Amino acid sequence: MAMVVNRFDVYLINLDPTVGSEIQKTRPCVIISPDEMNRHIHTFIVAPMTTAGKEYPTRITCEFKEKKGHIVLDQIRTIDKKRLIKKLGTLDSDTQLKVISVLQRLFAF
Repeated sequence: MAMVVNRFDVYLINLDPTVGSEIQKTRPCVIISPDEMNRHIHTFIVAPMTTAGKEYPTRITCEFKEKKGHIVLDQIRTIDKKRLIKKLGTLDSDTQLKVISVLQRLFAF
């Protein structure tokens, strides 16, 4: 049976190799690609999470699995499904709405 990956799921993902200022290492990432895309192609759009870093308008402060940190929407990227290691959970609905709001502002024309 195929793995089901949904928008706002949080997965442990291997982001290496990286270049320059890209967030690196294996870390939690939020799936932000739409479910229709997640079901039909072998890549996902993700936003890394970090417990370090500064606050920016494109970063959402959140708590996940009792750790405080940020969802780094200024570092979104497309990854192959082979980078997924394991599912860690799903964002709560309030944080999901914050992600949507920031993405709408980020890509508004």
